[in-house]
Amino acid sequence: MILVPFLCFCLTARLMVSSSLQIVDKRLDCSQPGLDHCKINNCSDKHEVVPPLSAPTGPDWGSERVGIGMDKHRPVSILNVKWIIRSDASILKLQGSEINILDKTTNQSMCVQFSYNTTEQMNPNYKRWNFSLDGVVVEPGRTYMVSIFNFPQAKIGHDMISKEITIPGCDDKRIQKAQMCLENGSLWDPNMTVSVSVDNEHKMSVVVGFKAAKYSEKYQVSIQGQGFYYSKNVSKENKTSQNVTFELGLLQLSQCKMVLMIQPFFIRCKNDCLRPEKTFDCPSYPKRTLIIKATVGLLVFGVCLAFWMWSASHKDPVTTSTSAAKEQPECLQVQDRKRVLVIYSLDHPLYKIIVLKLCAFLANTCGIEVVLDLLDSTRLGVLGSIQWLDWHRAQIGSSSDKILILCSRGVQAKWRAMCGDKKVFLREDVCSPVGDMLTPALSLMVPHFVQSASFEKYIVAYFDDVCSEDEVPSPFKITVRYKLMKQFEELFFRILDIEKHEPGRVNHIDGLAEDEYYHCPSGRALRDAIEAFQAYQLAHPQWFEEELLENSEWEVEETSAEIYEDTKTTTNLITFSVPDPTHVVSYLKTQESDFTVDRIRLHMAEQLQMSTSVQFNPHIVENMQPVLGKYQVQFDDIYPLEKHTIVN
Repeated sequence: MILVPFLCFCLTARLMVSSSLQIVDKRLDCSQPGLDHCKINNCSDKHEVVPPLSAPTGPDWGSERVGIGMDKHRPVSILNVKWIIRSDASILKLQGSEINILDKTTNQSMCVQFSYNTTEQMNPNYKRWNFSLDGVVVEPGRTYMVSIFNFPQAKIGHDMISKEITIPGCDDKRIQKAQMCLENGSLWDPNMTVSVSVDNEHKMSVVVGFKAAKYSEKYQVSIQGQGFYYSKNVSKENKTSQNVTFELGLLQLSQCKMVLMIQPFFIRCKNDCLRPEKTFDCPSYPKRTLIIKATVGLLVFGVCLAFWMWSASHKDPVTTSTSAAKEQPECLQVQDRKRVLVIYSLDHPLYKIIVLKLCAFLANTCGIEVVLDLLDSTRLGVLGSIQWLDWHRAQIGSSSDKILILCSRGVQAKWRAMCGDKKVFLREDVCSPVGDMLTPALSLMVPHFVQSASFEKYIVAYFDDVCSEDEVPSPFKITVRYKLMKQFEELFFRILDIEKHEPGRVNHIDGLAEDEYYHCPSGRALRDAIEAFQAYQLAHPQWFEEELLENSEWEVEETSAEIYEDTKTTTNLITFSVPDPTHVVSYLKTQESDFTVDRIRLHMAEQLQMSTSVQFNPHIVENMQPVLGKYQVQFDDIYPLEKHTIVN
């Protein structure tokens, strides 16, 4: 197969080439055996438009290839594009081809036009005529739209082929040696070494060695372990290798693991360059030193205990009685069980798991009755989506319950579709037995939401690790948006209709903070689900586009959805109800300062036998001492049985 070496001349401004799009191949010969009068024309030449019967058929797509080329003595990443002429009778009408390349990032474009004639349907090798445009300079990570058509063009039904081509990043071996990638450190291997030593005074020295890069003049070297973090800035100063020494004290000498990280500052990526890491073990602390250290610790503890007992025995009786009066708890009773209707979009199977685990956490740990479409599919199938949503909205409107709207990319896309943008069909909506519940929910609830009197009924939130605030639809930006799980405690107080910040005190619930919620089984399952989806997003940056279906795919999958059966999901998802109210007791501890902290404690009452779902019962002991709360949850394999007490 003969490839035509396409030329591009950057010699005149008449050829329509942008400043970033150019061609490094300066060869001007486009002829090949059997092809007549092949030459390069600029795209400013206009060709006549002819009737469809007088126009040639369009070309077929060949292939594309990414590699390295030389431009002014420096390597650059290039793109080669190939197309093929159809071997039919219309080749007698063919006068040439035109290729357009558009950079979708900068909107810059280039155009190359080739004029030629032939009277043969096949080339001398009895193969179809094929052409290629070689040496187009492109940038890593960008997407280009390539369009090719034959002329003369038809008045109606212009026959053109187009294709989006995404250039790989600098981690791809095909373009790692391009100048732009080299300036981003694509070939840098730090070859990190670590040497650890302990002197007679039990001081530990960590010497870090690494190889400097060509295009980075400074580095930040950091070392982190259990309870400590150190970093140093290093300048290259024409050295090919660097050594950095860290001195650690006595507290860092226990058995541990350390993480070494080097942050380079390359010309291109600057502060956002790839940071290599290395993990290594700390040296074992000598047994003799451990014994001495334990003995000293016990002595200090004994002295502190003796001083505390002496202080307690010499307290003023009047002061003691006053303090006891101040520590007398105040009780805040929440008599009714709170209920939350969860509205969300089925963006991805991993995101659906996050929603289910959040519902399990709300029910198991927080004692909230959750209303979810996936957990009430039987009633939803009888009533229909609009009637089911409207019935629950009416029930919540006449009570103190809430509607929780979980925003995500699917929520934003479906809202834009409702406002006139392109319709959105998600694969998970087709596979789900309840279908797309978000669109009817938005059409039903947005008019009610914009009423100022309805703000307290709606709670807007999103998972900060897998979503962003930009994915919150515009109507919901007029109210508070909660980041999960960073602000879950504030969201929980909102569900309870309790202010976290009150005059002279701050309410707090143990076990709901960002660094505490995963200590219970349901919270740990929720954190694992969030981390799994976050890892999937990093590995698949185009994950949302991959979940979108075209109209034809939607029709096929909509038909097959009638017989779709997901055993793992349908066996685990059952409805639940909670007949008894929950008593939330708030103890106020008054201290000498002007600021106190409230610890809300959840208590359980009598234990009921498990029925069909979640059962939650309060229990207040006569002497008002907190007891262990028991949450019995039957959610098959999704919601495990767990015991949790939210106390200080």
